[in-house]
Amino acid sequence: SASEVKVECSPTASGCEWRQAAFTWRRFHPHSGSRRCPCWSPAAMEMPFHPSMPEPDVENCEKWRELNGRPARANPSRKRRGPARKRAFALFIKSRQVSKIGNTSPQELGGRNVHWECCGKQFEEVEDIHKHVANEHMPEVLQQTEAIFKVLPQNNIKLTRKHDSSDNNVALPQHNGTKEVFDISKWLPDTSHINLDELTCAAGEVLLYYSYCDIEEPQVICTWQKTLCRQLHFTGKVRISKEGINGTVGGCKTATELYIQTMLSHPLFQAMSTEDFKRSAGGSHCFQDLRVGVFKEVVPMGVDPETVSYKDAGIHLTPEEFHRKVEALSNNAQIRKDTILLDCRNFYESKIGNFQHCVAPNIRKFSYFPDYVDTNLECFKDKQVLMYCTGGIRCERGSAYLRSKDVCKEVYQLKGGIHKYLEQFPSGFYRGKLFVFDNRYAISANDDVIAECRYCGVPWDEYRLCSTSYCCQLVLSCIHCREKGLLACCVVCQEKGNSTSEIQSGRPGKEECECTQKRVRIPVMLPH
Repeated sequence: SASEVKVECSPTASGCEWRQAAFTWRRFHPHSGSRRCPCWSPAAMEMPFHPSMPEPDVENCEKWRELNGRPARANPSRKRRGPARKRAFALFIKSRQVSKIGNTSPQELGGRNVHWECCGKQFEEVEDIHKHVANEHMPEVLQQTEAIFKVLPQNNIKLTRKHDSSDNNVALPQHNGTKEVFDISKWLPDTSHINLDELTCAAGEVLLYYSYCDIEEPQVICTWQKTLCRQLHFTGKVRISKEGINGTVGGCKTATELYIQTMLSHPLFQAMSTEDFKRSAGGSHCFQDLRVGVFKEVVPMGVDPETVSYKDAGIHLTPEEFHRKVEALSNNAQIRKDTILLDCRNFYESKIGNFQHCVAPNIRKFSYFPDYVDTNLECFKDKQVLMYCTGGIRCERGSAYLRSKDVCKEVYQLKGGIHKYLEQFPSGFYRGKLFVFDNRYAISANDDVIAECRYCGVPWDEYRLCSTSYCCQLVLSCIHCREKGLLACCVVCQEKGNSTSEIQSGRPGKEECECTQKRVRIPVMLPH
């Protein structure tokens, strides 16, 4: 059957060919006399030969031509596409693999503790998932093949463990006291053909992305990301943990394209696609520097990822599906009564832009969100909850935490966040600007201004940092008030900012000032 591996090998054969599942890979190995075929194995030799297999085309085999002194064919890159295609297929299969949860022993599972999930189906046998992918997902496999081939054409697309010293090696301590060295150089793209100006130009874009996945060696990924971002002259922030990666980086478009393709070529991030990278106009000037680090949480919610996992997140809604639900909520009073449209962002984000009819928690940072849910748990009882945030990453953990309380009728989240929604519905139900965590502070999708100057009350939504050197708060102060010197977040900061002793003290900036400390840490939700 097509699910069996068919092999024909013998010491005198002119070549060999093997097939696995419905997806066929062919390799030809010339050998003669006592030379043994490279793919020979006792297990393979015991498998029956299928008589309908065609005779291998040894004359067109690159390896055969090389060993016999024949000139290479006109397109040598074709030789490398085979391994890239095979790798892409294997990675696609791997991305659908799911570990079986529970106390079942490997013996009870028949020696296998994984299955595969795809297109709403579950596959217990590897042959079955191979057939499914070959029949239903070959366009995606071929697209991934090209991504692998373009970015790393000279490499084997594999994170290898080597035992030599190099600037691109990462040494990790082992249980036996020795250090295992990971070579990350094979995961770096070739930029020798790219002009330096193409990587350092002023105009470019900012990428916002995340991927929740299990990372066994986050330090290896951290070192790889640092090296990759520096090679592409990026600035920005990248957080890595054992639960995934979260990044926002800026650079030239040539560099961002190369970054995306390199990310998609890594086996840990095979579940990602180009659509998972949110783009906006900007560049390396949007960030002060590059910061890449390993953290316990990929987004700081203050709850152990092993206690509340991203794997228990709410139902993902596409921007179109989310738009229809918000539309129904806006037009129907009963739906509005039974639904909470929850903004998972901080108060200064929702202040300059939000969805109509939303509930904005008015918290200062996301680590307060669990306490907000606990304080207002009764308000969520038997409600349908629609959650949203900037790019979707906070909703992954936030919805999982809310679902863990088991009080809501259902919990949904906007896939891709506001960023993706505005790409499709710039004049939809989201009004105002979208706050971003870089020097731009906000990006516009419509002309609405929903915030106001804190001093005179005129419509205004352009943030600036508080003028005092020790305060890191953001201020909405219009042009006229700025001209009057009103640049601080509160009267206390304004007075201290005018103090010579404060200016000369050179104290480092701190997270909160007096006016922020007076804010209610965990607000109570108004009756819905």
